[in-house]
Amino acid sequence: MPRRLAATLAAATATATLAAAPAAHADSLDYVALGDSYSAASGVPPSDPDASPLCLRSSGNYPHVLADEIGASLTDVTCGAAETRHLTTAQYPGVPPQLDAVEAGTDLITMTIGGNDSGVFIGALLACGSTGILAGGKGSPCKDTFGSSFEDTVRNKTYPALVDALRAVRDKAPDAEVAILGYPWILPATGGCFDRMPVAEGDVAYLRSLQATLNDAVGRAAEETGVTYVDFSVASEGHDACQPAGVRWIEPFLQGSNPVVVHPNALGEAEMAGETLEALGLD
Repeated sequence: MPRRLAATLAAATATATLAAAPAAHADSLDYVALGDSYSAASGVPPSDPDASPLCLRSSGNYPHVLADEIGASLTDVTCGAAETRHLTTAQYPGVPPQLDAVEAGTDLITMTIGGNDSGVFIGALLACGSTGILAGGKGSPCKDTFGSSFEDTVRNKTYPALVDALRAVRDKAPDAEVAILGYPWILPATGGCFDRMPVAEGDVAYLRSLQATLNDAVGRAAEETGVTYVDFSVASEGHDACQPAGVRWIEPFLQGSNPVVVHPNALGEAEMAGETLEALGLD
């Protein structure tokens, strides 16, 4: 399965070192998981007993799955609703900056981050959902109302914030292998499923384009900073929120099983872990 991976020579060397490590020594790998609700697996049982209740972190998230697979020592500071700024500033009382968990000797760092910045993606989902309901699922009321504003925000604000965030990670742990994950597809390319995802038919492609723009920003920021980008544009195709249970990686807004809607389910988190292991050469 093709992967778009970007890494500096140093990062590539780190990957090779991790991949070549004997299984008997895998538990010596110091792994820190950063990121937002897609990293935290918000809504997926069971809850992580070590997490602040505000973070809605699951012990079934992809960092736990990945760490179990390679026997790494995991420090998980993922937190629902995290933005790139919460890598360096406290998100909630008692929830310190996520980069506080990273040390110079950290071996491996993963994250999913950027989707909450400027409220753009959740704002678009809510806006398109409400306009879609009012329009009875017809036309493209969200696109007609908001035009390019969401994608403009991603390009002009989210992208530079991602670059700054990844540079901060690199500065904190210059020898670590760092991977940032894209966001798996939420909607199919066309059609949609208005009974489960109340987005007007003409706005399905509009939201899909916004997600592609967000993932492009993540990938370009990774390339600019020498970080591995885990691209889900191919792997998650056909596993969007409109698919049946057992196939979908993302739970829908209605008729789903996750109380935190439009987020990965346990299958999605497991698949995200597997794709990340493959991208890092650790599978």
